[in-house]
This record gives sequence, C-alpha cells and structure tokens, in this order.
Amino acid sequence: MSTQKFSSARLAIAASSVLALGLVGCSATDDGDAGASTLSALQEAGTITVAVADERPYSWVDGDEAMGATIAMHEEIFSNMGIDNVDVIQVDWNSLIPGLNAGRFDAISAGMSILPERCEAAAFSSPEIMYTTALMVPEGNPQGITDLDSVAATDGVRLAVLAGGIEAGYADSLGITGVQSVPDAQTGMDTVANGRADAFAMTAISLNYMADNNPSVPVETTGAFVQSIDGVDQVGAGATVFRQADTALLAAYNDALADITTDVDAYLGLVGEYGFTAENLPPADLTTAQLCAGTDG
Repeated sequence: MSTQKFSSARLAIAASSVLALGLVGCSATDDGDAGASTLSALQEAGTITVAVADERPYSWVDGDEAMGATIAMHEEIFSNMGIDNVDVIQVDWNSLIPGLNAGRFDAISAGMSILPERCEAAAFSSPEIMYTTALMVPEGNPQGITDLDSVAATDGVRLAVLAGGIEAGYADSLGITGVQSVPDAQTGMDTVANGRADAFAMTAISLNYMADNNPSVPVETTGAFVQSIDGVDQVGAGATVFRQADTALLAAYNDALADITTDVDAYLGLVGEYGFTAENLPPADLTTAQLCAGTDG
C-alpha cells in the first residue's frame, strides 16, 4: 500500500445520531456566506472529511488506518486538488447520504452506485468503478442458486442484502419476499455462515475479497452476473458523492479524476492491489447524467 496521508480514522457513530447532529466542522457550501465555496475552504484548511462504509475492498477502517481502492484514489485525487489530508469516518451504509447532507462530512468515499433516486439527494462524480453482482452462499451451495433470478424462482430462499444497497432494489423489483437487511458486509457474511440466511447479495469483488480473506468461514461465492430487470441489464457504476450545492468541488474533482480514468496504468496503479482490473474501468462514453436518468447510453 502506498504511504498514507490520512489523519486519524474515526469509527462509526450510531446511525440515529448521524441525523441528530447539526452542521459540524464542515465548510460552507458553494452557495454559502460571503460567496465562500467548499472547495476553497477545504484547500485553505488542507483537509477534507470523507465517509466510508465497511465494504472491502472499496473502503474500510482498520484500527486507525483507512484502506481500500476508493481511499487510494482519493489520496491521489484530493492531493492533486491541493487538499493533502483526508480525515476518514466510518458509518453504516444507510447513513452515508443522510450524514453528508447533514454536514457531518464533505464527501462519500464508498464506490456508491449511481442511481436515479440517489441523484435526487446528492451529487455524484463521473463514474469511477464498474462492478457486477454475486451471491455469498453456504459452503457447497445447498440451494443450488446462481443469481437473483434463481433466488426468486426457488421457494424458501432467505436472502440478505445491504441496507440501502442496490441489491435491495433488485430483490424488490424481482418480487423476492422475506428479504432481510444487514448494516454492513461483515454482518451479511456472518448471517450466511450462521445459517440465518441462504444467500447474501452484494458486489462480486467485495464478496470474493471477503471469502478469500476469511478461509475458515464456511461460505463460498457464486459466479459474477449482471442483473437484468424487466429485460434491461443493470449497469453498475460507482462514484464519489458530494452535496448538491458543492458544484465547484464536484467540478474540480471530476477534472482530477479524468487524469486517472483516462489512463489505465494510472488507474490500476491505485486500485489494482485491491483486486480491481481494467474491466472495472468505466467506458469513456458512460456518463453520470445517463445513470442518473436511468439509462446507460
């Protein structure tokens, strides 16, 4: 791993308290007092606060150290924007956008999928990471399931999904009943390993990473797949998330991001050690506007 520039990483505060907190420690938005922008305030302070969820290998906190592919990207990108320090706070996935809009942090570093409903609540950068879906199942896959369509077609399958995750929407669209939400990926794996669920749906790279790094846990993963809803393949693309008012910050970020996503060697130099490959690099013609509109072209 490259040398870290992060100040102390702070662990999660309960989700309920995220909403209870007022604007704390965050700079003015681009439309703020005296015309001050978040971007200029962050550059002056030299520090940006980002939130992560524990979804490996995208981003997580281990002790006082922030790790993951999106963390490596942000170390590079924010430094190139004149912001040398990244302060990391870890929260539950479902608290990321509410906490951002409450002013608890300045950006979300979690590879969050660009979805129309999320675009109504926050501003997404250009696409950063493409992904596919998989299922984590008990060792031996006793139900013989391979994807969410097979879950929907098999009676009695108990499916776990990340609360607020894209897979929850897939399950709802497919009419899968009895779905249980979990707050983080670790809980999802534990739920399958302990027999409380027959499958846990999440991004393939995350589930493979967890299975590979927990060989003593009696689980395995299915092959990766692209979920189809009503005959339409669901394009999965993650991005960094900002408040909608922080337009200058978003524009500067996208400019710096383009230097990485247009250079496959630069991209892999940051995310390759976490298992990401050139297949995870978004195509040049895929835009946030398309994904926010619910289209992929």
